Amino acid sequence: MAERSKYQQKIIKNYYNNRAAISLQRLSELVTELYLAEGKGRQKQWKNIASALEKLNVPASRIEHLVKQDNPSLVAKLVEELLAKK
Repeated sequence: MAERSKYQQKIIKNYYNNRAAISLQRLSELVTELYLAEGKGRQKQWKNIASALEKLNVPASRIEHLVKQDNPSLVAKLVEELLAKK
């Protein structure tokens, strides 16, 4: 495998240093998409949100509760909580 340049190493390092912020931003975008989704698209958005929450180390029981409630405003409140902790 070829060695990475210093520039590439810096990009990779910055990505991993900011991974939580990137995941949180993506979760915010998914909440917006969930508000607009209907039918099968809504189910897909919930799967994406559950995956994003797992990456942010949200407990599985809380993720399950949010999915079961099917209420985007609850996820939006969770995003606010996570932003406050950051």
